[in-house]
Amino acid sequence: MPERVLVREIPDSFPRALSMHAPSSAIDVALARQQHAAYRHVFTAAGVQEIVVRADEECPDCVFVEDTAVIVDGIALITRPGAPSRQPESGPIAAALAPYLDLVHMQAPATLDGGDVMCAGSRIYVGRSARTNGEGIATLAHTFGRDRVVAIDLPPGVLHLKCVVSPLDDGAILLADDSLAHELFAGLEIVRVPREETYAANAVALLACVIVAEEYPRTIAAIDAAGHSVWPVPTSEVRKADGSLTCQSLRWSD
Repeated sequence: MPERVLVREIPDSFPRALSMHAPSSAIDVALARQQHAAYRHVFTAAGVQEIVVRADEECPDCVFVEDTAVIVDGIALITRPGAPSRQPESGPIAAALAPYLDLVHMQAPATLDGGDVMCAGSRIYVGRSARTNGEGIATLAHTFGRDRVVAIDLPPGVLHLKCVVSPLDDGAILLADDSLAHELFAGLEIVRVPREETYAANAVALLACVIVAEEYPRTIAAIDAAGHSVWPVPTSEVRKADGSLTCQSLRWSD
């Protein structure tokens, strides 16, 4: 389970972050920072060592650090995010990770968003999406082992793999109903997320608890029934920028 977490501060420019659909109201930066603090507090309370990278006003999406790296077995693959405007985000994250991990840098024309990658059991699942291309998947496989990587074509309208599925522990995942076939995750226990609560399928599993988006009672009950303590947090402002919980941090153990 994670012993370290890397997060990045929210810039004043956050209201210019990318979004597939215009939000009904503008991002409230002050509220976003309050919600981010509540999210970070869970890691502190769980005893996880926090590494904080300063915000970059030229990178409105920079709080979403998950997309800039994939960390497995002491190696950090520094990615080239699929949105060109986000590619400058990777450099500062690489610098922050360098003291702790061996780095591999993805090269053009490969693109990959870390939100498309899920480690569960012995496998690394990766979504082929508008942000993650075939060359990015090939780089992932070359870095971490072709036998471990399972590529999944994402359905239309799904931005990232982890929008609909995320790991609970080494043998269990959260999976939104009517999103991906259960057979893709053979050998893993599936905790179902109701279709109307699909957003809650993106959760962060720690040793002490599972961080989940608040206001999703059926998903919270399902995680509790699976034997995990639940720590709900607010997500209204990051959601306006197509963000959720896993995308706000990079987590690893030594």
